[in-house]
Amino acid sequence: MRTAYSVETVRAAERELMGRLPEGALMQRAAAGLAAACAELLGRVYGSRIVLLVGSGDNGGDALYAGARLRRRGAGVTAVLLAPDRTHTGGLDALRRAGGTIVRGADADAAAESIRRADLVVDGIVGIGGKGGLRPDAAPLADLARDSRAAVVAVDLPSGVEADSGEVRGAAVRADLTVTFGTHKPGLLVDPAKEYAGSVRLVDIGLSLPDEADIEALQHADVAALLPVPGAESDKYRRGVVGIAAGSARYPGAAVLAVAGALRGGAGAVRYVGPAGDAVIARFPETLVSDGSPERAGRVQAWVVGPGAGDDADSVAAVLKSDVPVLVDADGLRLADRDVVRARTAPTLLTPHAGEAAALLGVSRNEVEGARLTSVRELAAAYGATVLLKGSTTLVAEPGGGAVRVNSTGTAWLATAGSGDVLSGLTGSLLAAGLGTRDAGSVGAYLHGLAGRFAADGAPVGAYDVADAVREAWRDVMEG
Repeated sequence: MRTAYSVETVRAAERELMGRLPEGALMQRAAAGLAAACAELLGRVYGSRIVLLVGSGDNGGDALYAGARLRRRGAGVTAVLLAPDRTHTGGLDALRRAGGTIVRGADADAAAESIRRADLVVDGIVGIGGKGGLRPDAAPLADLARDSRAAVVAVDLPSGVEADSGEVRGAAVRADLTVTFGTHKPGLLVDPAKEYAGSVRLVDIGLSLPDEADIEALQHADVAALLPVPGAESDKYRRGVVGIAAGSARYPGAAVLAVAGALRGGAGAVRYVGPAGDAVIARFPETLVSDGSPERAGRVQAWVVGPGAGDDADSVAAVLKSDVPVLVDADGLRLADRDVVRARTAPTLLTPHAGEAAALLGVSRNEVEGARLTSVRELAAAYGATVLLKGSTTLVAEPGGGAVRVNSTGTAWLATAGSGDVLSGLTGSLLAAGLGTRDAGSVGAYLHGLAGRFAADGAPVGAYDVADAVREAWRDVMEG
């Protein structure tokens, strides 16, 4: 499992480690890892041209010490100092002794010319405590680096993005590679900041960190351990039955797609309730279709309600009265009463996209997309329910706090009509098979994203294709 920790936790761990090491040893560890990553990216260090964008403090010190190492291997290294009076003294001395060139950031022409000629630009402007985007003197240099032919490597975190929240509130560096130390920071795993980080390389510097992280990202082995697998004595009822209350005369396809996802999610049977029964049976004859209300559908271990439901508030209300786990999606989010959701004693999972989350929180969509981590936590607290916030990085948060799960297995091709309906059915099936809301949400998102990649394979894809690829994703995880 990949984990990320807050700035406060990282700094506490660094202080504890520095108290046990010789002075400067921790920075040398970081600089060595940074220099190695830069050398690997360049391929050939000797004769290459490297520019260091150096701010004040330890982040700039890491860049300077790494630059000195690369200079000793034959690279031409120029340091552009954005805060000459507050530059890390030891790092600056090391670069000078190695034969590096120093340029003051105030000399804009010399700085710009160095960047234009560079093969590699190292962003050491701001550390993990930075807030509010780049300062006016640094932003033009970040733009030059982005528009140049040089590869851009960020030190610990791209300057201008916020480490704890993943927010980008102004100009920021766009990196091809981020070399981060000790542990991932939340902003490296959560959009919009994740988009600025490029590839991420973690350098182990020996930090001792708490067991409970701020962010968790499941990997194949974690998902494989959670997937429900039938035993020798299993039957369709022991494996779990998921109920789907979805679809309408206007949107029968939503019901078909939700059932498609549910049939591939590990439960033993799917019960469907709603006006799209004929369409569901025509596509999936194994579905148990009921003409009545959810209360009369028969025993289920979990419900999915809302995809394509239109204005069917009665079905949403009936499902929310049940004593089994409930997943609420799409129209169900609009129709569900917040007080009823909060009063439920059985687990509840809400699965909004950014626009639906914005409506539930009473803010703009841009606010949700710009502060995804904050938004998912606020929504979970407001509804007293687990929330899966869909998007380029899917987030799963619980109402009581704790680590937020993040998933980025998906592809932009998943932004297609009906894809969310498949995710709802798949995740609901995992709930019926016995997973808790947090695990079902994060495992469902993982499989759904992976299935999207397999189905698309770099080309446009439809929602039913995604559902059909869940089996391939499941096998890939289990064989991983």
